[in-house]
Amino acid sequence: MTQTKNHARSNTVANQVMWNRLISVVEEQAQALVRTAFSTSVREAGDLSAGVYNVAGDMLAQAVTGTPGHVNSMADSMHHFIRRIGYDNMFEGDVYITNDPWEGTGHLHDITVFTPSFHRGQLVGFFGCTAHVVDIGGRGFGADANSVYEEGLYIPIMKFAERGEVNRSLVQIVRGNVREPDQVVGDMYALATCNEIGHRRLVDMMTEFGLDDLVGISQFILENSRRATLECIAALPRKQASGSMTIDGYSQPVELRVALEFLEDRVTCDFAGTSGPDKKGINVPMVYTKAYACYALKCAIAPDIPNNAASLAPFEISAPENTILNAVHPAPVALRHVIGHMIPDTVYDALDKMLPDRVPAEGAGTLCNFQVSLRPRTDAEAPADARRAEVLTFNSGGSGARPQADGMNATAFPSGVMTMPVEATEHTGPIVIWRKELRPDSGGAGRFRGGLGQYMEVGAREGHEFDFSAMFDRVDHPARGRQGGQDGAPTTIERDDGAPMKGKGKQFVPAGRRVRLAFPGGAGYGAPEQRDPALVGRDLARGYISAETARDVYGLGEDQIAEINAAVVRGEAV
Repeated sequence: MTQTKNHARSNTVANQVMWNRLISVVEEQAQALVRTAFSTSVREAGDLSAGVYNVAGDMLAQAVTGTPGHVNSMADSMHHFIRRIGYDNMFEGDVYITNDPWEGTGHLHDITVFTPSFHRGQLVGFFGCTAHVVDIGGRGFGADANSVYEEGLYIPIMKFAERGEVNRSLVQIVRGNVREPDQVVGDMYALATCNEIGHRRLVDMMTEFGLDDLVGISQFILENSRRATLECIAALPRKQASGSMTIDGYSQPVELRVALEFLEDRVTCDFAGTSGPDKKGINVPMVYTKAYACYALKCAIAPDIPNNAASLAPFEISAPENTILNAVHPAPVALRHVIGHMIPDTVYDALDKMLPDRVPAEGAGTLCNFQVSLRPRTDAEAPADARRAEVLTFNSGGSGARPQADGMNATAFPSGVMTMPVEATEHTGPIVIWRKELRPDSGGAGRFRGGLGQYMEVGAREGHEFDFSAMFDRVDHPARGRQGGQDGAPTTIERDDGAPMKGKGKQFVPAGRRVRLAFPGGAGYGAPEQRDPALVGRDLARGYISAETARDVYGLGEDQIAEINAAVVRGEAV
């Protein structure tokens, strides 16, 4: 009996070591993609995902680097690849590819690549990865299309390579249909390469542990993950609640509505009552809705359980077909993230009624992205070195304050995508970032303050004009405070000559003009009068809030304000 127990314990320890190793393998896979990718959206912002799957197509582990919208979508995507390609048509050296919004990760700008992993001649699993490419043709990255057919080149699920031979015809088609062919094709090769690195590390692990297949470790991971997730769900009160949010939309506001219910063995999340599809490209395929709703619930209910097929399964997500959160082909979906990134805050509006003091206040939500299409000026003679370029930048507003902490400044939640450095952005084309700094007073006041947004001012080098594709929200509907906290500051956008600009859509900017942006702040949590005066003083000293806010909102006295300002001048810590 003792020998049996020791053997079982030994197997458990070995399986746990292998589970941790798989997580490390996919993280190395993701880092390889960051190092080899051509697009700045991957190299600098981390807009990617990576994962490993068993033979059945169930996700076993995901990389920490990456976005939930990508990796949670890929959890379903692998099954589409298996169905389309077929096991009988899978060979060593194969690489499969797609950017199908409904069978991939939500829009044409994401290229998803899966690679079968063979060990000793037998198929043992798959590696998958996704990256947002800088261009996919069509109208370019933006909300202006009226159908998915206008949004760019569509690559159905197919083979990028068979038995090690790259499909040159596919590469030529891609090169002939995108504005940045070297970057896009380079990213395709980088995606295939990072999967190959994952495969090599997996084979090393299997050899070390004497494994012929992944059946045993797969069963261990999935069974333990499901059991642990169900234990977290079983500990919840049997409640139901609804939540809602109004956001800018394109030409009219969008209503997001959700109904949550905690059952003994699952959590249901139904988006019935949400607005219908939009005529422009802000619609969301169901796979992306599911990805961010699952992420929101998992963060609040089972945050410590690694992400895989089994830990996601008990969260059941539904939305009526042909709504903005379950758009069907051929709806335009290029900016599905603008709506999709608002899903967690909608879910948290309901969760706050069920689990008080657990979820944060609303934040900026949507990434503050924009794409600049630069070209030699057409209203006068352009310099000889003027050129065309596509520059995509990723930026963030502030996250919402948490029940026990301030929100994070200029930090993307829920996407986790990083803000791109000015130097990296300016290196990609004739763009100039004249200003990029935190936006004081943009975080909503509260017992805990919302995170700050940013100021940016963007122009082009001399002799260039450009189209500015805006992808913003929170212009008319700023982040809402929670439990008495105040709202965050809204998004603003205008030209430097005062001409107003829209929060979404492609807009022309003539040579010599700049775009001035103020990105939104996160909302506050709890009443402002409950905030620790020492924290108010710290915020004032750091420039996060103005003296007027310290006095009028938080109640700091004039003498205190003068003392803090004097200490700052003297270089003393506050």
